[in-house]
Amino acid sequence: MKPKDVLMLGALAAIWGGSFLFLRIGVPALGPVVLIEVRVLLASAALLGFALVARQPVRVAHRWWQYLVLGAANAAVPFTLIAAAELRIDVGLAAILNATTPVFTALVAWAWSRARLTPMKIAGVVLGVAGVGVLVGGGKAMHGIWAWLPAAFSLLAALSYGVANVFSERYFRGEKPLDIAIGQQLGATLLLLPISLLFLPHARPDGVVIVSVLMLAVVCTAVAYLLYFALIHSVGALRTSTVTFLVPVFAVIWGALFLGESISLRMALGLLVILSSVALIAGGGKIRTETLQTDAGHRPEG
Repeated sequence: MKPKDVLMLGALAAIWGGSFLFLRIGVPALGPVVLIEVRVLLASAALLGFALVARQPVRVAHRWWQYLVLGAANAAVPFTLIAAAELRIDVGLAAILNATTPVFTALVAWAWSRARLTPMKIAGVVLGVAGVGVLVGGGKAMHGIWAWLPAAFSLLAALSYGVANVFSERYFRGEKPLDIAIGQQLGATLLLLPISLLFLPHARPDGVVIVSVLMLAVVCTAVAYLLYFALIHSVGALRTSTVTFLVPVFAVIWGALFLGESISLRMALGLLVILSSVALIAGGGKIRTETLQTDAGHRPEG
């Protein structure tokens, strides 16, 4: 890759890693549903504004129900689950658990379309499960149902991303990347709007929360998508997918720097095991990654 592409890849990983930080800051004040509704609404507006300035026509109405499904599976559901998880777990742990998305994608592809699970992919899935076990198995911090639920939410979010990846592979071939990005954000906005009205916050958020929400929506969602698709155009989907390995690393760093979160030996070992599983799955056969999210989100990112 050219130096420009390496810088773009690093910037994208840093931005998507930062999404977990901004979620952690915003969710106690706004709640998971309202925070994500504001996120996808502002991201939709920013992406539509870019399309208008760039004079790129947007076509999403012809696949309205597919975009509603994609908006649910690739944004509304996983974003909300990760935000809910971060009410109780650290930024780094949420991001590392989210890195299991390729593991779930491989399993969903096998269950849905009978995609072949090669021995390397099977080894990757097993290793991914072991990595989750290292992260959340045992230890005083993970005793009780209220400790396990947030981790379960993070893993369900990764499963939702896996469903979205397989669904988009089936229904969105040939669609413009910008249309997909806008369509799924609009779909998520419509789905979350009536629910968010039931969970409006009782107090006005402070300046730090407002800035975090703006960063989450505009930078970590809208700008990140533009960087992501630019990288795919420049270096291809396979090289771009290596961002999966970098996002949790940046999330752990941001959590330690700005929130004082500790980086335990268990967390470092779990991260190493899960990223090794992702490497095995990626090397175990062709995986389409044009629509892979690590965010969230992740894909990407939370």
